Amino acid sequence: MAQHILKPLMEVPNQSLVTLIKKCTSLRHLKLIQAHMVRTGLIQDTFLASKLIESSALSPHINYSHLIFSHTHHPNTFMWNTLIRGYSLSNSPSLSLSLFQQMHSLAIPPNSFTFAFLLKSCSLLQRITEGKQIHTQITKLGLDCEVPVANGLVRLYMCCAHVENARQLFDAMTERDGISWSVVVSGYAQNGCAREALDLFGEMRCAEIEVDGFTLATVVGVCGDLGALDLGKWVHTYIDRKGVEMDVVLGSSLVDMYAKCGSLDEALGVFELMEEKDVLAWSTMIAGYAIHGCGEKALKVFAQMKRANMRPNCVTFTSVLCACSHSGLVDVGRHHFNSMRSDYGIEPQIEHYGCMVDLFCRAGLINEAHEFIEGMPIEPNVVLWRTLLSACKLHGYKELGEEIGRKIIEIDPGGGENYVLVSNVYASLGRWSSVSKVRNLMKDNRVKRRHGWSSIEVNFTLHEFVMGDESHPKSEEIYKIVDQMAKALKQEVATFFLVLYFDLSVADKRLEGISPDSANSG
Repeated sequence: MAQHILKPLMEVPNQSLVTLIKKCTSLRHLKLIQAHMVRTGLIQDTFLASKLIESSALSPHINYSHLIFSHTHHPNTFMWNTLIRGYSLSNSPSLSLSLFQQMHSLAIPPNSFTFAFLLKSCSLLQRITEGKQIHTQITKLGLDCEVPVANGLVRLYMCCAHVENARQLFDAMTERDGISWSVVVSGYAQNGCAREALDLFGEMRCAEIEVDGFTLATVVGVCGDLGALDLGKWVHTYIDRKGVEMDVVLGSSLVDMYAKCGSLDEALGVFELMEEKDVLAWSTMIAGYAIHGCGEKALKVFAQMKRANMRPNCVTFTSVLCACSHSGLVDVGRHHFNSMRSDYGIEPQIEHYGCMVDLFCRAGLINEAHEFIEGMPIEPNVVLWRTLLSACKLHGYKELGEEIGRKIIEIDPGGGENYVLVSNVYASLGRWSSVSKVRNLMKDNRVKRRHGWSSIEVNFTLHEFVMGDESHPKSEEIYKIVDQMAKALKQEVATFFLVLYFDLSVADKRLEGISPDSANSG
């Protein structure tokens, strides 16, 4: 191959070097061309040098690209942009920001591509301060109307959790493409604004914007989180109707959505039809069975995964241990937990320890759960202690429960749910003075409990209800119906016990009329 490269270098015009550079498949070939360019003085040809830099900047050989760049006497904006882009796609995106500082100090004029690449790096690094500084420069140069730049700004603010700023920029855009919509929808989802994500997706459909697979995967994920099964099914139908490629990400999202909504048969159907399955797809199917208590089915899928020579990762084992916990498979859970390190070299993380604590607690092995937490090589978090405290309350471990209750409030004094849980434990023990102390401590620390909420999907619209909330426009009617239901339920319960009492009384009288001799003869 080296001779194949060297021969045309000596025979063809210099402009043909561009074609040869594009055909290079290894760093060795690029170095051969570079050596020829150095020997012939072509290395200072701006156009040829930029192509050589470009060929290696978007690969693992970006350091080599940077070396060529540093030996170029007068690199132009294209060269700077190429290297900045390369670092924004590498494992060292911060170096693109350093390059821009050098570029600025040398008074090299940036353009819209420069800022688009820089904003990508800021988004990955979640550098909002540098991002805002770049935003100011973009505005001064009048480049904020460029769609790629505007998209980069929206993505930056979404990645840094400045959701309102991102939406304001999106609304101010005079021109949008599919990426613009996708960035905001996915940004809403990543920041926990599920309802806003679905609302914007509805606007996207009304505007007849072409939806890509990434956006569809995001929307499907939101549907799963909210339990919006009807909308999730509609998206699945849309995918089939539009012929959207069912890649592993989109397929896994559909499996996850159906599983979270309780439609395990549909989840399995999508999973089995997936042409390509990676570790995420297998782990998602295992998790789907696990959260619904189908431990044996989850472990069966795990066995199939290993037979398919798919190596499990830490996410897979979280799902497997969760399956064991929900199905009471204590010994199986222990085996898989130990196999993480021994068979796969995976060091258990806090979520794996949490699954084991939950497994022991569900099985009533309170002392073993306590010893397990105390022997952890990493610091247990408050979630593990809360799990153990709930189990102590359920199984009557009073002294241990009191000890853990004090520890929880020390660890997380700002968590309202901690005070409520500890207070309930004291109440179950009849320790009313301690209940009062915990409640007063909660008031003194100005800790507020987060209210629970529920949702229901009607005609593709999601309605959310928060405990004690009266913000819904029809809240008065809703509460009136709830009161009627409560009264009707009380009447039904009273009637049930009255009938039961009557039936038992009749049975007693009949038994009284039966003599022992007649009963034996019968």
